[in-house]
Amino acid sequence: MEDIIVVTTESVPGYRIVEIKGIARGGIVKATHLGRDITAFFRNIKGGEVKEYTQMMAEAREEALKRMVLHAKELGANAVVNVRFATANVGSSVAEVYAYGTAVVVEKE
Repeated sequence: MEDIIVVTTESVPGYRIVEIKGIARGGIVKATHLGRDITAFFRNIKGGEVKEYTQMMAEAREEALKRMVLHAKELGANAVVNVRFATANVGSSVAEVYAYGTAVVVEKE
């Protein structure tokens, strides 16, 4: 991801947008596994953070972001602005993580 600029803002400081390529998107559907579910069940009884799920969702966000960057490159962009994440439950113990933004070409000012 080093060769493409990814920001949550509408613009990139020091650059100007010269072309909009479209929406860049990347998603992943992750399912929990029995070991995590059992550990999460006991943590839920006790209360507090379910670290196994926190780690799983962090990994899913990273993968969704990587896939969004790949899509932006396929569109011919060198930056993605207005990056956002969305999540949704797809089924029992299954979640989708989606990263999206506007793929653009930027030039230094």
